[in-house]
Amino acid sequence: MKKMSIVLAIASLSVLPLLRATTINENFTNNPSQDGWQIFGDTNLFQWDSTNQVLDVTWDSTQPNSYFYHPLGTTLTSTNDFMLSFDFQLNDLASGTQPEFPQTFQIAIGLLNFAEATGDDFIIGTGYNAPDIVEFDYFPAFDNYSSSVTTPIISSENNFANVGFTFPFTLATGAQYYAVMTYTAANQTLHTTLTSNNVPVGPIQDTTLYDGFGDFSVDTISINSYSQAGQDTNTYYSYYTNTIDGVDYVTTNGIIYAGSILAHGTVSKMFFANPLPVTQILNAAPGSIQFSSTTNWIYALERTTNFQSWSTVSLPTPGVDGPMTLADTNPPSDKAFYRVRADLP
Repeated sequence: MKKMSIVLAIASLSVLPLLRATTINENFTNNPSQDGWQIFGDTNLFQWDSTNQVLDVTWDSTQPNSYFYHPLGTTLTSTNDFMLSFDFQLNDLASGTQPEFPQTFQIAIGLLNFAEATGDDFIIGTGYNAPDIVEFDYFPAFDNYSSSVTTPIISSENNFANVGFTFPFTLATGAQYYAVMTYTAANQTLHTTLTSNNVPVGPIQDTTLYDGFGDFSVDTISINSYSQAGQDTNTYYSYYTNTIDGVDYVTTNGIIYAGSILAHGTVSKMFFANPLPVTQILNAAPGSIQFSSTTNWIYALERTTNFQSWSTVSLPTPGVDGPMTLADTNPPSDKAFYRVRADLP
């Protein structure tokens, strides 16, 4: 595992409770099994590439539910604030690969409840047999539907949150992507950003909880290859009547809603933090920011005048589980913009 840095946009931070920090930071420089990662299901779907220091991943819906996972060591609900980030690349992908499952199916990375997700009755394809997940899903386009879809998903025991479907939304094969998913309890919203080569991709719609949703309960970070089994493979027919020269012609279209996928890619970084490194902005004045910090993090103030380049303008300072003030040691005479960077030592 290596040093982890994240940059926090102070304008988007909310007032959050202070909690004991839980972090997982994996860069795949060492065998991940030595860092507590495990495999459930088909072990052939996840292979550590020691040369390129990445995890080779196959999403194959013909195989049983399979997970490359790491326990969080805690259980999170809608009352907790947390973030999950990961770097990934898709090398190839094809949906509707099975004749009896001709529609699209998802690749997924996120958080789940391990005991539930490994049960025989956990079926992602039905839409109601996949409780307690918080994840990033991507559904590629297929022959009968030209738009790819991405969405952050949250499920409770028997409901899905208000899902933020973003479409058309196509991930390019061979491109490197960096995803950041941040859940804040104050507004019960999962906010997701995606960049490629530091260029924003999207934006991706937020996912929010609603009255009557219930709650989620997750305890494991996981790369998920879901099985296509359990979907409805029946054919449903639609009938259309056209009248031409006084003659009625009936057109019949058969639709099967079940989907499948075969995709290959890599994951090169995974990071999880609970709570968020900056838990409250207490005061912002010209050239300084006061905020509530947490231990296990090293903080620094960064400055820009053009949003093209940033400079570190304060000494690195360890968090204290309480108020902290960072100040610009040499503020410019003209206007400037500031942000807080949090590093794991």
